[in-house]
Amino acid sequence: MIRILTAVLILLAGAVQADTMRLAVTTSFHNSGLSDVLLPAIETDTGIDVQLLVVGTGQAIRLGEAGDVDAILVHSRKAEDRFVSAGYGTHRREIMYNDFVFIGPAADPAEIGDAGSAVTALQRISQSKAPFVSRGDDSGTHKKERALWAAAEQDPATFASWYKAVGAGMGASLNTASGLGAYIMADRASWLNFGNKQDLALLFSGDPALFNQYAYIPVNPARHSHVKASAALQLETWLTSPKAQGLIDGYTIGGETLFTFNATP
Repeated sequence: MIRILTAVLILLAGAVQADTMRLAVTTSFHNSGLSDVLLPAIETDTGIDVQLLVVGTGQAIRLGEAGDVDAILVHSRKAEDRFVSAGYGTHRREIMYNDFVFIGPAADPAEIGDAGSAVTALQRISQSKAPFVSRGDDSGTHKKERALWAAAEQDPATFASWYKAVGAGMGASLNTASGLGAYIMADRASWLNFGNKQDLALLFSGDPALFNQYAYIPVNPARHSHVKASAALQLETWLTSPKAQGLIDGYTIGGETLFTFNATP
């Protein structure tokens, strides 16, 4: 009995000593399945239990500003730069990238498949008034979509009912598009891992404007002294390591790569 109690106390002591940190990440990091690949390896290699808060980029940044997380992993460069320049983040470190793609009904009623650019694709959708689902959640994907509409000199606030802002994550938004037979802009990784495709197909990609960079930013301990700065930096070291590169570049679905590692030493 004494030996059993001793063993239990040792296990409990180890659990208390285990390092944990809170990381706000984009829904695409989770919906793609990449988090399921990386988190176990992170814990094995570093001993850090990374607790994810899966939200859009806008909400991730707000969590960082409030000091509710120790670091953020997001994909909206202008918002990231503002976060760091305002002193909420210590620095910005690029980790990996993929691209945004346009998904829609395989019949492609708006004929975006041969569009010369992402802006032209959106213009054709608008002109045809084909159903279009927007995340509408201030995520990195939503921010990029709004920037492309602006480049097309169009304002979603003026659109009729064919434009549906759902205020949801990538997976839920794709499900809505699938149910409605609608167009949607998604990150490639979430699309490849999406299981409810039905009649949807990837119709347009390849425009350099659809490049999608993900960056890691530790929350500044000078602004929030309680954040786990040491764990955040240790995680950054791992995310920029050869081990991380192998797992990120090696993560594929149906032979297609979902993310490309581009962290610098």
